[in-house]
Amino acid sequence: MTIRRSGHRYRDVSTGKTLDVWFPLADTPRKRSCLAEKVGVIAGDIVDVTIESLDAPPASTEEAYLRLHLLSERTVKPNEINLDGIFGLLPIIAWTSAGPVLPANVDDLRERVAADYHHLTVPSVDRFPRMTDYVVPEGVRIADADRVRLGAHLASGTTVMHEGFVNFNAGTLGEAMVEGRVTPGVTVGKNSDVGAGSSIMGTLSGGGKQRNAIGERSLLGANAGIGISLGDECIVEAGLYVTAGTKVKLPDGTIVAARQLSGQSGLLFRRNSQSGAVEVLYTDASRWGGLNASLHGNG
Repeated sequence: MTIRRSGHRYRDVSTGKTLDVWFPLADTPRKRSCLAEKVGVIAGDIVDVTIESLDAPPASTEEAYLRLHLLSERTVKPNEINLDGIFGLLPIIAWTSAGPVLPANVDDLRERVAADYHHLTVPSVDRFPRMTDYVVPEGVRIADADRVRLGAHLASGTTVMHEGFVNFNAGTLGEAMVEGRVTPGVTVGKNSDVGAGSSIMGTLSGGGKQRNAIGERSLLGANAGIGISLGDECIVEAGLYVTAGTKVKLPDGTIVAARQLSGQSGLLFRRNSQSGAVEVLYTDASRWGGLNASLHGNG
């Protein structure tokens, strides 16, 4: 599939390096403006970007930004496109209140914008910007926009609470509550809840090959974590971290590594409060009641 889009690019004036590109949904040439451009630290222009194949890795910063937009626009889903080498294509940027600049230029920018009575702030120094500065998908709620990176995929009906975090090439596939960490490569199915303080091991962890996911109508309890996938109607007890190597006791007394249960549906993982052993029981989503429908209309 060939993708062609027009975007507005910012470049560093002294080096010519591309800093970022914004691709408006309407795909008509539109310009942005910011104080960093006004005072001559960066320059903006319209750029046409063509991706011949999303299966091939990105070849430029401009291509990398378009791929991140496609994810956040929900044109593609996580793990459907090639993002190999993206870190090397995204420069580290000081995301300032006056616009994106190279970190070495922050002090110069601060001095230049003083004449406009602008108090410069720098919310982050990172390769990835906030998603909402580029794409605002319909039907979602995000309590703290700093915690959702460009390249996150948030399905309609998703709520990301203040302590929730969604990285690039990760996200939700239906209505969901995110109060924990959804890391690269991870997807969360419809009507599932990622509890407060919980985490899911992604493709940037360990060997970087395992793609973990949570199915539909599942609950990852508060401060829990998984290094395996959960199928549909699964529950992980609050505070329990289940890695691939965790020894789990089945209802018949058999002991297996948790990786053998990865992706299976209808399982409740819990720690025996007396013996400390991790156990699994067969269950269904009615054990926790599912999502509160009134919280996820987001219309």
